[in-house]
Amino acid sequence: MIFKLERRVDDSRWMAYLSPILAGTLTLITGSILFWALGKDPLQTLYTFFIAPVSDLYGWTELGVKAAPIMLCALGLAVCYRGKVWNIGAEGQLLFGALVGGGVALQFLESDSAFALPLVLVAGALAGMAWAAIPALLKTHFNTNEILTTIMLNYIALNLLLFSVHGPLKDPGGFNFPESALFTEAVTLPLLLEDSRMHIGILFALFALVAVWVLLSKTFVGFQIKVLGLDTRAAHFAGFKERRLVWLALLLSGALAGLAGVCEVTGPIGQLVPQVSPGYGYAAIIVAFLGRLHPVGILLSSMLMALIYIGGELVQIELNLPLALTGLFQGMLLFFLLACDVLIAYRIRLSPRFSALRKPSSAALVNGADANLSTHSQ
Repeated sequence: MIFKLERRVDDSRWMAYLSPILAGTLTLITGSILFWALGKDPLQTLYTFFIAPVSDLYGWTELGVKAAPIMLCALGLAVCYRGKVWNIGAEGQLLFGALVGGGVALQFLESDSAFALPLVLVAGALAGMAWAAIPALLKTHFNTNEILTTIMLNYIALNLLLFSVHGPLKDPGGFNFPESALFTEAVTLPLLLEDSRMHIGILFALFALVAVWVLLSKTFVGFQIKVLGLDTRAAHFAGFKERRLVWLALLLSGALAGLAGVCEVTGPIGQLVPQVSPGYGYAAIIVAFLGRLHPVGILLSSMLMALIYIGGELVQIELNLPLALTGLFQGMLLFFLLACDVLIAYRIRLSPRFSALRKPSSAALVNGADANLSTHSQ
């Protein structure tokens, strides 16, 4: 091989911050090549994808609508990943929170109680927490791999949602469509701006951002989670309770994801449908790492991910490109981020074998000099 990776003495702090920027740049370059191959003007397509969606106030409000559930899920995942608890189940926790919260909302179709909406939101958050408690129990008591259990629970939650909207929660007057009845105003999130879909769910996300920042940066529990993630043996030696921290991380993550789900069905959707989430829980994994597991970074990367969702829909409408471009850009962003993250701990060096081919050895130089002297002496 021409190049090899050499371990750095210390991890590069610069690359830790430059890696997401470099990954985004490479994604844009690769996307431009892809658009050119599809016969589209790369500059026009990129403009339609990333600039046109936020060219007016309504576009910015839509960005907030999309960013709120992603941010809630990503903040919970950041707490887990700081402690090396690999929760991949934010999507399932979001869906189960939406299902249970929506089921509670359907009980208030004939009521206008002021307590209905808070009860629905709490039910959704508790449902997400209960769904996260399953992998927490399996990990702490049976030593199962939380990656596998959380992924499988995603599909179980999705099928529970599909069963419910096709069965017991289907609207009897909905012409046999797989959806619940529309929620009443009493269990619908208030809007922040008229003539938009932006609701108070974005305030919940911003409050969660501040709360997670305080937890991780200013509390002893946050310090314990960091130590657990850096060195499990050191955490045990210090007397930190690993099981308790795993439970805390997963339950908090589940509650935030469940809140995101119930905010979706009581906000822009307004009912239970099979397509509650276009994959917010999975996108939140990319957002968490792109934001360096820091709340401020997660805020910025959530907005970028929301822009990818909106831009993907816009290029489908205006340029007749497939909606799958949204998932493609998400995948490219993750791929380039992981590739660039290698440079945090490693530097690229020329392989010794290749260097030897390019640079003549000292023995070859001596032999060449002797040959030249012999030629001149003759």
